[in-house]
Amino acid sequence: MERVTLRIPKQQIEEVERMVDTGEFPNRSEAIRSAVREMINEQSDGRDGEKRRPWAKV
Repeated sequence: MERVTLRIPKQQIEEVERMVDTGEFPNRSEAIRSAVREMINEQSDGRDGEKRRPWAKV
């Protein structure tokens, strides 16, 4: 695996921490990997003509 450094708004990282604290994910890294996988899957699903979910800066 490669290491990636990114900046995430405090409110969002607090939500990730909540998901870790409640046991939904074992750690921050796995939560973020899961989000990236979901984004890639959603983008891939749109290749056969379906409208893809637009990803934008929030």
